[in-house]
Amino acid sequence: MNLSDARHAFITGGASGIGLAIADALAARGVPVTVADVDREALEAVLASRAGRARGQRLDTRDRAGWAQAKREAEAALGPVDILVNNAGIAPDGRDFAEMDPESFDRIVAINLTGVFNGVSAFAGDMRARGRGHIVNTSSLAGLTSPFPGVGAYAVAKFGVVAMSEGLRTELAPYGVGVSVLCPGLVATNLPQTTLKLGGQLRDPSAPMQGSGVTAEAVGELVARAIAANQLYVITHPELWPAVEPRLTAIREAFLGSSDPG
Repeated sequence: MNLSDARHAFITGGASGIGLAIADALAARGVPVTVADVDREALEAVLASRAGRARGQRLDTRDRAGWAQAKREAEAALGPVDILVNNAGIAPDGRDFAEMDPESFDRIVAINLTGVFNGVSAFAGDMRARGRGHIVNTSSLAGLTSPFPGVGAYAVAKFGVVAMSEGLRTELAPYGVGVSVLCPGLVATNLPQTTLKLGGQLRDPSAPMQGSGVTAEAVGELVARAIAANQLYVITHPELWPAVEPRLTAIREAFLGSSDPG
């Protein structure tokens, strides 16, 4: 998508971390931006520091009626949304499946997966009808491989975001609408604090989130370039390929080694 032609970007989880970095990267390219976030205080702080460069929208991505209202208000203010970034999410709770609180499972899936679908449901139909647009869904490295205990529902949701994005890309490509899925490794953000504000659980709430040297700002630039190039997978940490490769190799070997079912 030619970003110089983009009329309006709508970004969830946009008041901090990767979402805010994506908003800044698109705004720097001249794209009018709606920053949507459930955290009112963070949203007000962003708007105060970026006066005239973005508009704010409070939104809990689990709320489908809220999505409809947010869409109406955003498009009344800035026009049709050409870029949707479904970035809002919360962290894993650190529990194994066998010990996970079912409410925690439901919360993580509702925000990290169903919230993404809610955004797609709100905007994709209009993009398809107009024959233009781009959707970015934020998954995770945990959406490509899940070798570690304690990732639980988070990996379930993030794998689902990858599957949704792949299917959505196939469905929307004939209509001129692109789709990307962002699969970041560890990036230092305020995700733990956001998780706790939304009632989520963390195994160690006092532990700081350790990044890997890749900044949110760098990820924002990667996403902006991926939109321009209609790139499906956006990988922030290419050095982590060895964590993903064993799963894909095992799947390949299972296919090649399968006996004839007949």
